[in-house]
Amino acid sequence: MVAYLDHAASTPVRPEALAAYTAALAHAGNPSSVHRHGQTARAQVEEAREHLASVLGCEPIEVIFTSGGTESINLAIVGLYRAAVESNPARNRIVVPEAEHHATLDTVLWLQQHEGAVIDWIPVDEHGRIRMDALEATVQREPHTIALVTLLWANNEVGTIQPIDEVAALAAEHLVPLHIDAVSAFGHVSLNFAQLRTESGAVGGSGLVALSISGHKFGSVPGVGALVVSRQAHLEPLIHGGGQQRGLRSGTLDAPAIVSMSTAALVVQKTHEVEHSRLSALRDATILRIQELIPEAVLSGDRATRLDNNVNFTFPGCQSDSLLFLLDAHGVSVSTGSACQAGVAQPSHVLLAMGHDERGASSALRITLGHTTTQAEIDEFLAALPEAVDRARRAGTTA
Repeated sequence: MVAYLDHAASTPVRPEALAAYTAALAHAGNPSSVHRHGQTARAQVEEAREHLASVLGCEPIEVIFTSGGTESINLAIVGLYRAAVESNPARNRIVVPEAEHHATLDTVLWLQQHEGAVIDWIPVDEHGRIRMDALEATVQREPHTIALVTLLWANNEVGTIQPIDEVAALAAEHLVPLHIDAVSAFGHVSLNFAQLRTESGAVGGSGLVALSISGHKFGSVPGVGALVVSRQAHLEPLIHGGGQQRGLRSGTLDAPAIVSMSTAALVVQKTHEVEHSRLSALRDATILRIQELIPEAVLSGDRATRLDNNVNFTFPGCQSDSLLFLLDAHGVSVSTGSACQAGVAQPSHVLLAMGHDERGASSALRITLGHTTTQAEIDEFLAALPEAVDRARRAGTTA
């Protein structure tokens, strides 16, 4: 048996999304063309936009389709930053927590190196939760010089859900634009863009103005995502060409992939309550069983306020990559939860930001569940885990 427990990396395509995708592939036509074939494709895209907007709690015109989460995050951060600097060169500060996804970290570092952005790094606590006292102090210091605040709705490695309501209210109070990376959170938390803007007091182009999602994280075909952009936001495009999608993202739209994503989103919405209960129960039982099997294993992230599908442990005396390969040999797919660049495993920057030393940050496994996860898969993982931990420890002592 093969156990796939890496849904945070990518979840299997839902049958409904695959059927919608293949049906849409049968129709030729560029959505920007004026003939009947083009208008049929356009109708597919706009219907999908309406469906996705209904799930996200926004207006259809606010949904900008992209190639995925990374592009959505880049468009939000770079677009908001450039628009802010263009309006006032002194507005060159970006406020970002230390434990963000690399799509955010690498983007803000690029802006720092190439466009003079000043980065205000906000620490996180031992659970990976943003330090609100530090964020408040940073935002209150010359808020008129802040181009944007950006953060994860929920940490992609350890699963801790952030105090989004507080962050959104703080940004709105000080008239600072806020972007939320909801790539890991969508489908696992209740999310309503307009409601959050209203309840936080967002006005015009400040407060919550942008939110990113990625289709393959919740069951669409890969290669498609979306950025929700408030109609009142000021954002510069990254891609120039035909001026599609309010001029914010030019290029021919991938109608079949867009249809697949909207279909997956509708399924997520319909099944959320039942699936949330199922995944939460599987998550909690898995955490308990790991602690019984490996008493010295340490759970990372907030035990209660975490994503319903996330289990992340550090295993003292083990190397993450050794555990990963040993489990893979048993037919179990999980993740180290750390960055791997140029084929060289790195300690998790998230765990380092949470206070772990390099040894601890190099001993993590992330087990993430999804819509196809069964108890049998989890049992397969749990059966293989003790031997993998024992062999990884012995390999570590002889290295």
